[in-house]
Amino acid sequence: MKVTVGPAQYIRNKGLLEAAGTYIKNFGNSAALIGGHTSKEIVEVSLRKSLSEHGVLLKHSLWYGGESSESNIDRLVADLRDEKIDVLIVAGGGKAIDTVKAVAYQLNKPLVAIPTIAATCAAATPITILYSNEGEFIGIERKSKAPDLVLVDSEIIMEAPVRFLIAGIGDTLAKYFETKSSVKKATPTALNQTAIAIAGQVYQTLLQIGKESVNAVRTQTVTKEFENVIDTVILVSGSVSGYGGDDCRTAGAHAIYSGLTIFPEVHHTYHGEIVAFGILAQLCMENTSDEELKTLISYYQEVGLPFTLQQMGITNLSDSQWRRLGDITVTIEDMANMPFEVTPKMVIEAVRRADEIGNGMLTTGVSAQ
Repeated sequence: MKVTVGPAQYIRNKGLLEAAGTYIKNFGNSAALIGGHTSKEIVEVSLRKSLSEHGVLLKHSLWYGGESSESNIDRLVADLRDEKIDVLIVAGGGKAIDTVKAVAYQLNKPLVAIPTIAATCAAATPITILYSNEGEFIGIERKSKAPDLVLVDSEIIMEAPVRFLIAGIGDTLAKYFETKSSVKKATPTALNQTAIAIAGQVYQTLLQIGKESVNAVRTQTVTKEFENVIDTVILVSGSVSGYGGDDCRTAGAHAIYSGLTIFPEVHHTYHGEIVAFGILAQLCMENTSDEELKTLISYYQEVGLPFTLQQMGITNLSDSQWRRLGDITVTIEDMANMPFEVTPKMVIEAVRRADEIGNGMLTTGVSAQ
C-alpha cells in the first residue's frame, strides 16, 4: 500500500511571496523557475529578491510550454539535466504545475509550487495530467511527484480573474460526486472511508461559502471565506485521492471532461468549468432525478459555473461528432472507476439530458459567466 496524501508542506498567507526565500533556502543554493508567461511576470521580481536575500541564486527562468505535454516535459528535462540546480520552482496553474511535477520526478529534484490561481488541486497530488500540444487530453502520467513545498500567497490568488476561482470550485465539487461513485467498487477501509468523509466536507464547504468567496474576489477583499475556499480547492481536495488512492479516483465527470476536449471550441473553457458540466452528465448516468440536478444547477448559477454545452462553445454537434464523443469518452481511464459499465450510448444520452435540463434552467437565476 502506498499513500501520498499531499505536499510535504503547505503554507498560505497574504504577502507570502516576499518571504519565499525563507522556506526555499532549505532546499539548496540554486534554483530554476518554470511557469507560464503571466505567472512568471507576477512572481519573478519578488521571488528573485527574496531568494537573493537568503543566499539562493535563481539561475534560470523558463516557460513551461503552454500545455502539460510529453514534448514540453522532455524539453525541460533536457534543458536542465546538466545544470547545477538544487531546487525547481513552478509558478502558475494546474498545467504548469503538472508539467514541472513530471520534470522534477525525472530529474530527482525537490519541487516548490507557487500556485497563482486556485483552479485545481494539482499542487497537492503526485500525478500529472498529460495533454497534446493542442490541448486534447492524452492520459495520466504517474512518473510525477507531489511538491515538497506549496507556497500560496492569497493576495496573488485574489488578483487573478475571478473565473479561475469559479473553475476551481467546479473541479473541487467533483471530488464529492466522483468519490461517492468510485468507492462503491472497493472494500471499505480506514483510508477510503476517511477520503469519503473529507470529500463530503469539501462539498459542504463549497455549498456554504463558495458564493461568498467569489464575491470576495469581485470586491478584492481577502476574507476568511475566500481563504478557506483556497485551501479547500488547492489542498484539501487533493487529500481525497491521497487517502483514498485507487478506491477514490476521478470518475465519470472527469472522463466526460476529457471526452469533450476533442472539440477545439471547448478549449477556451477552463478545466473546472468543463468538469462541472461533467458532474451533471455523470449524475444523469446514475439516474439522478431532475429535481436534484436542478438544485445543483441553481448553485452553479449562484457562483457562475456553466451548465449547458452552448455555454462552453459547443453547438450543433453532428451525429458523427456525438458518436465520436461517446466512443472516446468510454476509453478514458477515469470512466473505468464508475461502479458500472458505461457504454457510448449512455455517455451520449447523459450529456444530452444534462444539456437539456441545463437549457431549461437558463431563464432562472444567474447564467454562467
